[in-house]
Amino acid sequence: MNQALLIIDAQQELIDGNEKEKTVYKKEQLIRTINLVIDKARKSNVPVVFVRDLDVAEGKGHGFDIHNGISVPKEAKIFDKKASNCFHGTELLNHLQNHDIKHVVVMGCSTQHCIDSAVRTATISGLDVTLVGDGHSTADNDVLSAEQIIEHHNHTLHGHYNVEHFSVVRNSEEDLFQPTHDSYR
Repeated sequence: MNQALLIIDAQQELIDGNEKEKTVYKKEQLIRTINLVIDKARKSNVPVVFVRDLDVAEGKGHGFDIHNGISVPKEAKIFDKKASNCFHGTELLNHLQNHDIKHVVVMGCSTQHCIDSAVRTATISGLDVTLVGDGHSTADNDVLSAEQIIEHHNHTLHGHYNVEHFSVVRNSEEDLFQPTHDSYR
C-alpha cells in the first residue's frame, strides 16, 4: 500500500511559542516522537511530507521554518498553507493522489485545529488515516488543558469514518506503516 507520513505545522515558533502564543504541551516529547516516526518512515521507504502554516511568524524567517530539532529528510516534500485545513488551497491532495497514496500517518500541531481538520478531510478524500496519538500537540486554551484537548481528539478521531475511509489512533511505538484499517472494516 502506498502511504505517506504527513507532518503538519511542526514549525519553530508554533512549537516553542512566542510573546503571544504558548509553547505546545510536552514539546520535547513531541519533537522526539516526530523524529522517531520520521526514522521509521525512512526505514519503510515511506515518503515524508511537511505542511507549514503561513500565519506562523508571518510566513518567513526562523520562526516559520520547520523546528530545528526535527530531522527533515532532504527528499521531504513541503507545502505551505493559508488555512487551518492543509488540503484547502494547496496541492497536497493532488500530490498524494498522483503518488497513489491510500494511507497517511498524521502528526504535528495544533490538535484541535489543523490536525483535526486534516484527519477529517483525508477520510472524505479517499484516504485512510493513522493519527499518531502521542505525535500531536497543542497549548492550553480558556476551556481545556492541552492534555484534555489531546485526549479528547484521540478518543473522538479513533474510528472516525466517512463510509469507506476512516481514522485510527495508534502510538509511535507501534508499527504505524502496517495499517490496521482492514481489521476494522
